[in-house]
Amino acid sequence: MSRVSTAGRSVGVLPLIAGVASAIALTGAAFYTVEAASCGDPGQYIRHDDHLELVGGCVDGSSLPHSPEKTGNEAVPQNYRP
Repeated sequence: MSRVSTAGRSVGVLPLIAGVASAIALTGAAFYTVEAASCGDPGQYIRHDDHLELVGGCVDGSSLPHSPEKTGNEAVPQNYRP
């Protein structure tokens, strides 16, 4: 008859418990960060004829960098998705 040692089983349990505890802590930190952001109005982008406008939101438009004026022959920016 062979005996199975319980020490072999308990060696793998400690890393599992540490991993689950870390996941729970990081999830709690993420929820706290989102709740602490406290922006009630997420805002939206509205497309006008030749430009985009951010309406609402918690971002102050005067603190954003301004893009150069278009001359009409420039390509559409690659990061814009309509």
